[in-house]
Amino acid sequence: MDLNNIQISDLTAKLKEVDKKTLIKYGISFGAIILFLIIYYVVLSPIVKQKKILLDDKILKENEIVQIQNEIIINKKKLKKLEPQYKEQSTLFHSKAEVEGLYQSLSRYAGVNGLIISKIEKKKPEPVLKKGVTEQPEGLLKKNDVSYYKIPVEYEIKGNFLGYIKFKRAIAKSKKMLNFDKESISIVQNDTTGAIIATGELTIVGIPDEFF
Repeated sequence: MDLNNIQISDLTAKLKEVDKKTLIKYGISFGAIILFLIIYYVVLSPIVKQKKILLDDKILKENEIVQIQNEIIINKKKLKKLEPQYKEQSTLFHSKAEVEGLYQSLSRYAGVNGLIISKIEKKKPEPVLKKGVTEQPEGLLKKNDVSYYKIPVEYEIKGNFLGYIKFKRAIAKSKKMLNFDKESISIVQNDTTGAIIATGELTIVGIPDEFF
C-alpha cells in the first residue's frame, strides 16, 4: 500500500474489513495487560518489597543470633579457663561480711596468744584501679574499673612481745590477704611482765563486687 497516496475512504474500508470480534479480543487482551500492570505496581509490588524487607531482616537477625551464640560459647570457654584462677584469688579477698567480722577474727588470733585488742577502727575502702584505667573521682568509677579495694584498719594491741610475734605469724599463715603497713611498739612502763603496746595500721583486701 502506498502510504503517500492513501485515502481516508480506503482506510475506512480496511478497518471495516477487520472483524469486530477480533477487535474486542485484542481490546480485552490489551486491557488485561494494563490491569495486570496496575495491580502489580499498585498492589503486588509493595507487598513483594515488604516481604523482601522482612526476609532480609529475618536473615540479618538469624546471623546476629548465630554470632551471639558463637560469642557465648567462646566466652564460656574463657570463663572456664579463668574460673580456677578466680577461685584461688577470690579466697585471698575479704567479703563484706568478713570485713564486718574482722574484730572477732583478730580477737580470736589475739586471745590464743594472750593479747588484748583495745582498738580496731576500719577506714573508708580505697579502690585500686585496673591497669590502664585513668584516675578519676570515685563517683564516676564503674565496677569494671576496679581491680580490688584496700581497707585500712587502725589497731592497738596489748600483751607480751612474744605473743604479738606469734599473733602476726598466725595472721600471715591465714589464707586471706592482710598486710601490716605501719607499726609502732612501745614497752609499758613499770610493768614487770614485759608488756607492750603495739599500734599501727594494717590493710585488708576486699572483693570489688561487694564494695562497689
